[in-house]
Amino acid sequence: MATSGSGPTPKKVKKLDVEGDESCRDYDAETQKALEDIDACQNEIDALNEKASEDILKVEQKYNKLRKPFFEKRNEIINRISNFWVTAFVNHPQISAILDEEEEDCLHYLSKLEVEEFEDIKSGYRINFYFDENPYFENDVIKKEFHLGSSGDPASQSTAIRWKEGMNLTKKTDKNKTGKALSKRSLEHKTFFGWFSDHGDPSADDIAEVIKDDMWPNPLQYYLVPDNDVENGIEEDEEDGSFDGNDDTGLEEVEEEEEDDGEEEELGDEPTGEYEGEFESDPGEENEKF
Repeated sequence: MATSGSGPTPKKVKKLDVEGDESCRDYDAETQKALEDIDACQNEIDALNEKASEDILKVEQKYNKLRKPFFEKRNEIINRISNFWVTAFVNHPQISAILDEEEEDCLHYLSKLEVEEFEDIKSGYRINFYFDENPYFENDVIKKEFHLGSSGDPASQSTAIRWKEGMNLTKKTDKNKTGKALSKRSLEHKTFFGWFSDHGDPSADDIAEVIKDDMWPNPLQYYLVPDNDVENGIEEDEEDGSFDGNDDTGLEEVEEEEEDDGEEEELGDEPTGEYEGEFESDPGEENEKF
């Protein structure tokens, strides 16, 4: 006769990835079989996800090649507009936050921006800044690249800038942080060239991500920011007749009304000439009326 503890011992479920938990629980045969079937399905799903990632990567590589000539054509056209890139940078809320005044002057010599994704895309990308001859450094191009592949920790590196004598903006940034020079804004944020030479945490480089994913795909929207503000703001206010406090016409009308009120008060306080006889009535005549 079988004892209460007799019978087949339930198999132990295959341990899934539970970090820090090395124990295995025992299940009855039916539950164990269901768990194994779920695990098998999950393996199939994971395999499909990997296949999808490979296919998506191929599509992205294909369209990166298709987009490249259009990016090159766009840069050729941009060269016909002076100060295009520095204007776009200054108008961008996140990039402008790290631009020191003298760095902004330096970026007037920025003639071309280019973002290159590595062949396998996931492993990283490179940002190229092309400069005309300028009083700050000798380089005609400076590059910052990011290696973000699965093998090893994320890393970044950048071109060594050959600063001209007395023009090293990173040293001026250091002085600024001690409160001895330059603008207040640099006391609150790292500056552009400080960012360029910083490799502390490549995986959390927000400025690089902004340039790659926002500025580079469509810089025109930031070059045109002031014009868009005018079109979408002031002109709309004029059309709907609203007053936003910046309309000179509205101010003139308010001032004219105030002047009219002042004139009426003067007339009431000090009646003169033409109206004097009407305001001065005979008390006797008023008594007869009432």
